[in-house]
Order: sequence, then structure tokens, then C-alpha cells
Amino acid sequence: MAKVKSIFVVDDNKMFAQMMKDHLNENPQLKVNVYHTGEDCLKNLYLGPDVIILDYNLNDESKEAKNGLEILAEIKKEVPSPHVIILSSQERYGIALETISKGAEQYIIKDDKAFENVDSYLKDLI
Repeated sequence: MAKVKSIFVVDDNKMFAQMMKDHLNENPQLKVNVYHTGEDCLKNLYLGPDVIILDYNLNDESKEAKNGLEILAEIKKEVPSPHVIILSSQERYGIALETISKGAEQYIIKDDKAFENVDSYLKDLI
């Protein structure tokens, strides 16, 4: 039996994050933790996630809150090993390219195929 993979879902949209968690939890090989701020994700990196699904637009009410790109940079600085998938409603090629150049492995558009696209990427890791 394969090792259980730890997934962090980081999204300030609580409903979307819960839907993603419920979807991923259908796979018994995945253990999913949800964080609604990038800062909470960073505080829990010690848990050793295998994959981080990170929202590009983290719009926390705190003025000091970092966006997804800033959180991605912090993750890669602290623990470069997790695979990072950026989820975003931004469909601009330049943003996707920037996230990949900063260390994300995938850039997935938040649309009606987002869950399917995440599954497709994760199946290669499990």
C-alpha cells in the first residue's frame, strides 16, 4: 500500500477550500489540511506536506497578509520539497509563467474543470 500523501489546501474562499478538501478526501491515500491564509500555511510547514494547493489571490482582511506569489516564495525558501500547484481565476499567461518561474509546478485555472485538473496532476504523484 502506498504511503499517505499530505496535501495542504490554502485558499481564503472557505467554501471552495472545503469543497476541494471534501473532493480530495474521497481518495484514502490523501490526508488534507485546509488553511485560509498563507501565513497559517507557513506556520504549519513543519507537518511536511507533499503537495500544497495554493490560491494565487489570497485576499485576507489583514493588510499585512501576503498574496499567493509571496507565500510561494516563502514556502520555497523554507522547505523546497513540496510540490506546489497554484490555483487562480487569473487566465493571463504572464501570471501563470511568473508562478512557474517562482517554483510552482502547475498553474490551474479555477473553473469547472479545476478539481479534474488537480486530480490529473496528483495521480502522477500517488
